Amino acid sequence: MSAHCQLTGRMPGFGKTVSHSHRRTSRRFDPNVQRKRYWLPSEGRHIRLTLSTKAIRTVDTIGIEAAVARIRARGGKV
Repeated sequence: MSAHCQLTGRMPGFGKTVSHSHRRTSRRFDPNVQRKRYWLPSEGRHIRLTLSTKAIRTVDTIGIEAAVARIRARGGKV
């Protein structure tokens, strides 16, 4: 599963781990991405979305229909 949110577009960030001796090594900051299944009443089917935890709260606020509209407006496939 790629660490990419379908609703917000959140992706991994990159940086450095700095040790006690101040040596720097590359690391990756992954967003908290979950696979979540929603019922889409307008199409009469379930959909499975890859969402960050902030996007899950957004779906709870605006509703699944509006969230799917936003994903499709960004050019995403549902």
